[in-house]
Amino acid sequence: MKVLLSIKPEFVEEIVLGTKRFEYRKSIFKRKDISSIVVYATKPYGKVVGEFEIEDILVDNPENIWKITKEYSGITESYFNQYFQNKPKGFAIQIKEFKKYEIPLDLYEFDNNLKVAPQSFCYTNGGF
Repeated sequence: MKVLLSIKPEFVEEIVLGTKRFEYRKSIFKRKDISSIVVYATKPYGKVVGEFEIEDILVDNPENIWKITKEYSGITESYFNQYFQNKPKGFAIQIKEFKKYEIPLDLYEFDNNLKVAPQSFCYTNGGF
């Protein structure tokens, strides 16, 4: 099973460049059988651009997550702190290796069950 994550285009670019090796989330999927993440670059781009295997998922308080991941966060510390403001727990999905699709896909091309992009994530069997 895969998860489709909605990620802002500027962060997708950092993932593609390899400077962002962690994707941060306030909540995480409940299923334990998730092996890879499919990346949807949000509007204005609005395409499914690639996927990556999950190396690890760190679960801790945001302060500790930042200490561990800041070198490959792809974001500023102030953005990180604002994102996790007042959250006692955070998640950092470690990106194993990003595989960019040769041709970015519209949601319906990737998975014809998807009509709109998920706010955060959704489960999917679509893709390659």
